[in-house]
Amino acid sequence: MGLLSQGSPLSWEETKRYADHVRRHGILQFLHIYHAVKDRHKDVLKWGDEVEYMLVSFDHENKKVQLVLSGEDVLETLQEKGERTNPNHPTLWRPEYGSYMIEGTPGQPYGGTMSEFNTVEDNMRKRRKEATSVLEENQALCTITSFPRLGCPGFTLPEYKPNPVEGGASKSLFFPDEAINKHPRFSTLTRNIRHRRGEKVVINVPIFKDKNTPSPFIETFPDDEAAKASKPDHIYMDAMGFGMGNCCLQVTFQACSISEARYLYDQLATICPIVMALSAASPFYRGYVSDIDCRWGVISASVDDRTREERGLEPLKKNNYRISKSRYDSIDSYLSKCGEKYNDIDLTIDKEIYQQLLQEGIDHLLAQHVAHLFIRDPLTLFEEKIHLDDANESDHFENIQSTNWQTMRFKPPPPNSDIGWRVEFRPMEVQLTDFENSAYVVFVVLLTRVILSYKLDFLIPLSKVDENMKVAQKRDAVLQGMFYFRKDICKGGNAVVDGCGKAQSSSEPATEEYTLMSIDTIINGKEGVFPGLIPILNSYLENMEVDVDTRCSILNYLKLIKKRASGELMTVARWMREFIAHHPDYKQDSIITDEMNYSLILKCNQIANELCECPELLGPAFRKVKYSGSKTDSSN
Repeated sequence: MGLLSQGSPLSWEETKRYADHVRRHGILQFLHIYHAVKDRHKDVLKWGDEVEYMLVSFDHENKKVQLVLSGEDVLETLQEKGERTNPNHPTLWRPEYGSYMIEGTPGQPYGGTMSEFNTVEDNMRKRRKEATSVLEENQALCTITSFPRLGCPGFTLPEYKPNPVEGGASKSLFFPDEAINKHPRFSTLTRNIRHRRGEKVVINVPIFKDKNTPSPFIETFPDDEAAKASKPDHIYMDAMGFGMGNCCLQVTFQACSISEARYLYDQLATICPIVMALSAASPFYRGYVSDIDCRWGVISASVDDRTREERGLEPLKKNNYRISKSRYDSIDSYLSKCGEKYNDIDLTIDKEIYQQLLQEGIDHLLAQHVAHLFIRDPLTLFEEKIHLDDANESDHFENIQSTNWQTMRFKPPPPNSDIGWRVEFRPMEVQLTDFENSAYVVFVVLLTRVILSYKLDFLIPLSKVDENMKVAQKRDAVLQGMFYFRKDICKGGNAVVDGCGKAQSSSEPATEEYTLMSIDTIINGKEGVFPGLIPILNSYLENMEVDVDTRCSILNYLKLIKKRASGELMTVARWMREFIAHHPDYKQDSIITDEMNYSLILKCNQIANELCECPELLGPAFRKVKYSGSKTDSSN
């Protein structure tokens, strides 16, 4: 969840007074880092994943499942038993937005050898088993993206009622502040987003119209603000927790140099909507069946702090810019020279910061990227962190950087560290099992190896990537959606990282460079149209020295991705929809009851802990192991 400073948080009005101070010193901190490490080369490949988990409790007698608000206690226990006792502990645990959430990562980053791919799933299993071991009876650790009844009455344990009156952090009609992590950053973020925006956040998700769903579907709320904000035929939500209270799967890579990091950032940005649709896992919101499969738009709206002026609803008077997107959205500019001609989105930048960066010797593309990030205000500021040593600290830079939550994140090294230039791949939805999560991680990491080895070029106009992001969130996008994708990915020449060879010969992208493709075509290939990413990865593997066990694991992972893309296996979102649709209590009215939710999450937990088969989701590639990572009695 980014920067976690300790101290006394300031109110929005106090933070606002220091906004220019934070931006000014954040740029100075960035410049110190840049000048210190801009020429750094030959960093070794390192990478790591982040998995977010929910803590749930099963009431088997009453057939109810709730989110357990014990994340802080569980985290404290795990850290005490793990990294504080042994600095080389194989897993690390960190807080997340919800007090029912925790985040797990490998204790040390993975390296550049192919055999590392064979350790990912084992480490994820260790995390699940380790966290489960400190839970109470009938509690479980779940990797589900969105809890179906999040925001419904009694969805937490202990149960709390939301507090929509002034004084609360979110003022939500549905989401109690007690479900927010107790670290002051999280409630302060929640409160300050609302105060800066001038009203509560507004999230409207289209409802899935089933046979007995009212048409129009309209909810009534005892609140004028909600009545105005909610839309017919939409599920209305009003708090940061509905977005940041979901779980995801992320991967961070260390590149060998800044130029390689920028190149990877651009290439992977085009892959984000494809992998998001492939990993779709969140079809339910606030107890209803929605008409979307991914959380991206929900989380984007949940942290949208733009004022009415910045959203273009009122003339600019108090604010400086019209801003086209939430601060949680897809990227707005490519960073490499080969991406420059594809930057076709109007970019709002802080012109003074842009000029300052140019004068310091930073090139146009990187300068505009940073100047675009810094049109945003800091959302949290701690009294003890106002005055810093800009040459040796980066809190002000990270304050802005880490609250620009985009599909990709370009990450400069921390000051005075041996960490290199990194990029973070952020669009994936978390999957039910360690096998699936490992498959998606290995697929993306392997793709980066192939991009760098074969000097591949996936770039298309960024406006088309944005269109792909919209398509990717739709119901069954993996089967129904058509996505803009580059036809000839080997056309870029031989030296893509240092300058684009043939790709630089034209200043404008040609429309024939890309076309609409299905995800099946992009992933598996289609003769005469596109070779397919999986065949390219297989070709790469054939030319690599890989031990038999590792090769077998990788091929199993790629088989899962291949079959999800073709439709032979379901996405998690499609499987969840089918489960609810066939539940005996479902009345084809788009409503998910407590008992239906209980049945679904119990089944998810059984699948995650390999206590039952699920061939329509996992296929025969799924490998069985002996342990049970659950403290719930699954026989009920």
